Amino acid sequence: MADEVRWLETVGSGDVEEVGGKNASLGEMIANLAGQGIRVSGGFATTAAAFRSFVEANGLDEEIRRILGELADGSRELASAGSEVRGLFDRAEFPESTAEAIRSAYEELGKRYDTTDVDVAVRSSATAEDLPDASFAGQQDTYLNVVGADALLAACKDCYASLFTDRAISYRVEQGFDHHDVALSIGVQKMVRSDLASAGVMFTIDTDTGFPDTAIINGAWGLGENVVGGEVTPDQWTVYKPFLDDEDLVPILARTVGAKEKKRIYTDEGPEPTINVDTTDEERRALVLDDDEVLALARWGAVIERHYDRPMDVEWAKDGRTGELFVVQARPETVQSRAGAGTLSTFSLDETGELLVSGLAIGQAVAAGEVQVIESAEQADQFVDGRVLVTTMTDPDWVPIMKRAAGIVTDRGGRTSHAAIVSRELGVPAVVGTQNATELLAEGREVTLSCVEGDEGHVYDGILAFSERELDLEAVPQTTTRVMMNIGSPAAAMQWWRLPAHGIGLARMEYLVNNVIQAHPLALLHLDDVQDADAKAQIEELTAGWEDKGEYFVDHLARGIATIAASQYPEPVVVRLSDFKTNEYAGLIGGTQFEPDEENPMLGWRGASRYYSDDYREAFALECRALERVRLRMGFTNVIVMVPFCRTPEEADRVLEVMAENGLERGRDDLQVYVMAEIPSNVLQADEFAERFDGFSIGSNDLTQLVLGIGRDDDRLTHLFDERSPAVKKMITMLLETAHAKGRYVGICGQGPSDHPDLAEFLVEQGIDSMSLNPDSVLEVVERVAAAESRRDG
Repeated sequence: MADEVRWLETVGSGDVEEVGGKNASLGEMIANLAGQGIRVSGGFATTAAAFRSFVEANGLDEEIRRILGELADGSRELASAGSEVRGLFDRAEFPESTAEAIRSAYEELGKRYDTTDVDVAVRSSATAEDLPDASFAGQQDTYLNVVGADALLAACKDCYASLFTDRAISYRVEQGFDHHDVALSIGVQKMVRSDLASAGVMFTIDTDTGFPDTAIINGAWGLGENVVGGEVTPDQWTVYKPFLDDEDLVPILARTVGAKEKKRIYTDEGPEPTINVDTTDEERRALVLDDDEVLALARWGAVIERHYDRPMDVEWAKDGRTGELFVVQARPETVQSRAGAGTLSTFSLDETGELLVSGLAIGQAVAAGEVQVIESAEQADQFVDGRVLVTTMTDPDWVPIMKRAAGIVTDRGGRTSHAAIVSRELGVPAVVGTQNATELLAEGREVTLSCVEGDEGHVYDGILAFSERELDLEAVPQTTTRVMMNIGSPAAAMQWWRLPAHGIGLARMEYLVNNVIQAHPLALLHLDDVQDADAKAQIEELTAGWEDKGEYFVDHLARGIATIAASQYPEPVVVRLSDFKTNEYAGLIGGTQFEPDEENPMLGWRGASRYYSDDYREAFALECRALERVRLRMGFTNVIVMVPFCRTPEEADRVLEVMAENGLERGRDDLQVYVMAEIPSNVLQADEFAERFDGFSIGSNDLTQLVLGIGRDDDRLTHLFDERSPAVKKMITMLLETAHAKGRYVGICGQGPSDHPDLAEFLVEQGIDSMSLNPDSVLEVVERVAAAESRRDG
């Protein structure tokens, strides 16, 4: 029997050739991780020897070789070959010794669980499966709620046949595995009654970005096959692993309620032991796990990952009778874990073509595709993924389309326009401010968009050849001056986590409010008073399931900020408090009612002046609650809070007082508070501001426009708008001298140092502490800063 059946607790990672990767991993965890609290349902495995005995006893080998040989030489189609091989297994019978070994083990398993006919899961485990460099997951079949020895033997034979499903045959061909070198083991485990609860999958690495410090957990009601097979939209959580050892923290970065359209459960009706049924409205609205369960699973994932010393793909299940969680499978993650972590792609254009339009280059990349002209964000459903988006201008409503575009071209906008900022964060190259792209670029025309030829970006006719190369991030020089990133969205923060930046010098809150929360905070707090019926209905839909609408704001803002902070922890992340203008606040759902109509919003009721105002302070309190939660409840004490557009020291006192009332007291729990230096008064009274704040961040765009008296988005005055103006540079020098004399930190968070190498050198010479730039500029500026420091110190 030992040759044909092995109890799971007797096998481990060294037994892959005998019991396959899946079963070897289960045994490894039972033997080594049970002491750390990880539950794995018990069972046994048939061996590779049993499979080969089955094949030999039924004379299948020669026939399989003939059929698959015909597939290999092209004389037979895949579907025909797979079907005929599976038919061979269906007609075959188990040798008596193998059948008896399986029956005896099943009987013993029942005794272990004090039952006669124990319900089991029967899973295929190929001997070449779940290796670190190839995942055979899902290539063979699984059978659930199998009861009785006869049913078990039938399921085992079906498992053998599933070694030759069309997908399994194709996968082995693609991976270069010889069909005849692969045998099949079968895992037989006591069922976890997740049909009465929930099940799902956990990855111990971010599967989209390769970020190694998060666990991604998916789950849905019922048995886990719906999640594994992608048949439902599951709930999803993202958990920050490094904080899991501190049980006082709840580092759940993201939590999304999935549709969970159906669930697979046991059934006594019909030929199949399980059936899919529709979920109820209540089940669809409810999360399948609570926070404690999510954290418990994430801790298990971290333990499993440490044991195997690699990122893992883990299947879990919750027993609805006992409430206990179980691990039912664990295999290596095989995509992101193999991606090069020390490289970054750069682009160059290899040929030229007819120049169609030009503008400002955003993002150092090249893209090509068919033009699609979109006039309104309401046409988002018409946009075809991978095309070049051409439009007049963009605003936050366009982000979902922009994410799907190969490149972006706009008629209007400058380097600080929405299209430019968002394109940089998304890593989508853009040419903005062309004036006439919507007139000259015809729908469907093939074009190449180049942003690698200096400050000016070009759109060429046709699909041109271009090259992409990878830079060695580990070869980036070290600098005394911190080079940091400007980030708005959590997705962008995770996209750029590999960059050798020293933190985030400007994390904008506005993206989260605009694109995630969407509703005006006062409309959330006073929903009953909202007069616009459509806006009220939209808010009700957005906040469904949230009895406390203010908590809806706090929760979403906190999780978004925490994700940005996690991408750089423990490096500092400077989060700027909200800095919408009144017209931008009015654009939020329900916002018109709560905002005045200002002649010049740029110089109006914005930034610090709102926070202590009786007309807004209760909304500002929500921001404070979110930041306090990020720092103290979620653990991201690397977050520094920054106050924007603070006009006077007296205004600073009022803001700091309101912040302290709402849990953000400067100095408590090591909280640092910075102020934006973007108004001349911030420079001229820097000594007084330095008494109230821990540091300054120069907002070079606003400072330039207010020093020179130029609207930064006025196309006709673009030639005058220059951060290198002697007046602006004098302001920067004054601020640095005063602030440093007071022992205060000074950074800059504008694009000037990347657009103008001489400005970067000037800042280094003046002793700036940090430069924060859009992510696509970081590597170039690091090189410039290193050279400037060498000249300064040499």
